[in-house]
Amino acid sequence: MSGPWLPSAALFPLAAEGTSGIAAALVDVLPVFVVAAAVGVFVAKVGRFPYTIALLLAGLTLSVIGFVLFPEADSLVDIRLTHDLIFLVLLPPLLFEGAATTDLERLRRNLGPVLALAVGGLIVAVLLLGVAGRAVFGFPLLVALLFASMILPTDPVSVLALFEELGAPERLSVLVEGESLINDGVGVVLFLTFLGLVTGGRTAAYLLEPAELARTALEIAVVSVGGLLVGLVLGYAVYSVMVNLDDHMTEIVLTFVLAYGSFLVAEHVLARAIGFHLSGVIATVVAGLFIGNRGADYAMSPQTKISIFNSLDTAAFLVNTFIFVTIGATTPVDQLAAHGRLILLAIPLVLLARAAVVYPISAVANRLDSGSPEVSAPYQHVLVWGGLHGSIPIALVLGLPETVASGAPFPFREELRAMVFGVAAFSLVVQGLTMGRLMDRLGVVTRSDAEELHELLLGRARAVDAALEAAELLHAAGDVPPSVHEDFTAEYEREKADLNAAIAELMREHPELRRESVLAGERRILREEKSAVMDAMRRGVVSDEVGERLLEEVDLKLDSVRSGETTVEGREEGYEEFWRRQARKFGLEVGTGEDVDGSSEPAHGDDA
Repeated sequence: MSGPWLPSAALFPLAAEGTSGIAAALVDVLPVFVVAAAVGVFVAKVGRFPYTIALLLAGLTLSVIGFVLFPEADSLVDIRLTHDLIFLVLLPPLLFEGAATTDLERLRRNLGPVLALAVGGLIVAVLLLGVAGRAVFGFPLLVALLFASMILPTDPVSVLALFEELGAPERLSVLVEGESLINDGVGVVLFLTFLGLVTGGRTAAYLLEPAELARTALEIAVVSVGGLLVGLVLGYAVYSVMVNLDDHMTEIVLTFVLAYGSFLVAEHVLARAIGFHLSGVIATVVAGLFIGNRGADYAMSPQTKISIFNSLDTAAFLVNTFIFVTIGATTPVDQLAAHGRLILLAIPLVLLARAAVVYPISAVANRLDSGSPEVSAPYQHVLVWGGLHGSIPIALVLGLPETVASGAPFPFREELRAMVFGVAAFSLVVQGLTMGRLMDRLGVVTRSDAEELHELLLGRARAVDAALEAAELLHAAGDVPPSVHEDFTAEYEREKADLNAAIAELMREHPELRRESVLAGERRILREEKSAVMDAMRRGVVSDEVGERLLEEVDLKLDSVRSGETTVEGREEGYEEFWRRQARKFGLEVGTGEDVDGSSEPAHGDDA
């Protein structure tokens, strides 16, 4: 701090007593979470107000107070954010949580446009903004490219929560989430590449030399593919341990070891072994995808799944809270005002660079990927306006070093910090708060009243089932007398019957709801089938050869379900299993999969 005393010491007297080490760090961090708690109380009282936006405004308020009351101090909250703190502590849980909560099946079905936007689109947008920024901002080309690589990766945290609230189509949510997940990794690789060139004192002319351009492209490819392999190997290693373990506390520890370990192994351990680093960001994202999908399906009990994902969600929440409050509190208002012109220039340029890649890439994807629904014009408008820039760009700009390799000050560091914060604030506050109105005008919000009622009925049906199970457990333990148990059971059984009747009637009136329920249920059942076969292979009940044949069959069924074709409905058997054919070849008499009345359509009972 530049001032003679620390503002945080005034708020927390321990800081004035010469504390050091862990105690001093806690004293510095505590004001951030005191502010976050106050913001949380405010948001809870006010109602629908995005928490991240409130944190930004609270941080900016701290900055204003610090500037007015303590003009000699750098900021009201004394926190020194370093490059290592950003990349080793804050980024891994954010990236891992985002990857682990991404549905890999939905991502795979939309992989074409997602990859085009997240990889090719981001690279083109960075080049466009870098070239334009050189002319508009007056920065050297490498510094303008560095700014572009920081600000252009999108952050879905706020907009996806809004999508869920408004009932946005699933495919639009997948496009936004998938693009953000992948372009975070690509963006950080580009950022580190440009950062190395800037700190090394290189110029754009050096980068544009054919040999250097080829070397840089090869390095980016090696770093990215290497990170992918590290994530796969470590993800599989942890999965192999978890699949034979049923202790949710230990599995939580293993998950966080994987989140941080995959980053550290790629960036540091292997760097010492092979002489250059691999992408820790991509390693963490791939490991998160692996554990969040295959691990959740086959290696986690329901209790473990709930515990792990709640822990990841809490960790990401704390990191986002820390980042949003800190960037506001540590960015002086006078710097924002001093660089207001640059911020006002950067906002439309970022939007234009975003639009310049979303519209043409979507048009090409619609033409080439005929097997998937097209990315409609309203979707494209939402992708442009909904490409919010939040925690990842802020984390990157906070990690900029103060000096370059020669010892000279890092060029335009203050301007870059102000610009990234200003664009992020505009993105989250203005774009985030107007997203609902835009979607309404474009007619994108598609969740019907019938779908909302269906969700309500299913949610209540599950609650009633849980209540009946709890009543049985209480009765078996002797905690409630028989007469009370009978009253509970009778009441909930009546409600369950009414719910089943309401769901059945709703599905008769809206067949599309029934079809979606059948497909969703079949996906879950087939995953359980696959898990049972894999367990039988591990225990030696079936040989690997037979098990692989059975797994192949389940995968064929899953492919049919993913394409919207059920294998359990219809007047004829939807799929003849391999075992039936083999048993008939052996001379055994087996059924055809039909019911006893001669119909191949399964008896469904109630629809709940």
